[in-house]
Amino acid sequence: MYIIAGLGNPTKTYEGTRHNIGFDMIDAIADKYNIDVTTKKHKALTGKGRIDGVPVILAKPQTYMNLSGESIRDIADFYKIPAENIIIIYDDISLEVGQLRIRKKGSAGGHNGIKNIIAHLGTQEFPRIKVGIGSKPEGWDLADYVLSKYSKAERECLRDAQRDVAGAAALMVHDDVDGAMNQYNGKKRDIG
Repeated sequence: MYIIAGLGNPTKTYEGTRHNIGFDMIDAIADKYNIDVTTKKHKALTGKGRIDGVPVILAKPQTYMNLSGESIRDIADFYKIPAENIIIIYDDISLEVGQLRIRKKGSAGGHNGIKNIIAHLGTQEFPRIKVGIGSKPEGWDLADYVLSKYSKAERECLRDAQRDVAGAAALMVHDDVDGAMNQYNGKKRDIG
């Protein structure tokens, strides 16, 4: 069994913002595999289903971004899921909008949600899918930027990224992180 968790912030205030790209990607995976992510459990909205025969739990932690580890740890403990079977999807400002970077493990790289997950799991040995949200424009405050909405052209680009994230997740739950990295890392997207 795998956990696939997308990071974001709850409430309508944050819907459609750059920082909530993890939630958006979970919604795309849920749509593709007909998994209902509405059960309130483990400080998250969760849904159980299968991706190409592999049992998964999709999760959108409701703890706010910087405390995501509380929810992830609770789910992992309850279902006895090891860290290497926990896939985290989150935003990355160092990547162009919609660009993916899949990794088997790694540091938090300054991302507070990932820092908290590492602290709660006691390891950084879990796979992740970083989704580019673009770099902060000069003169912008970082918090304001990550909580800003996408342009129409960026939203179009992200629809393509959602298909790729669902494809990458399918490879990753079949223990083919290398295949996902080879297929999706570095793929350029055209923003109108």
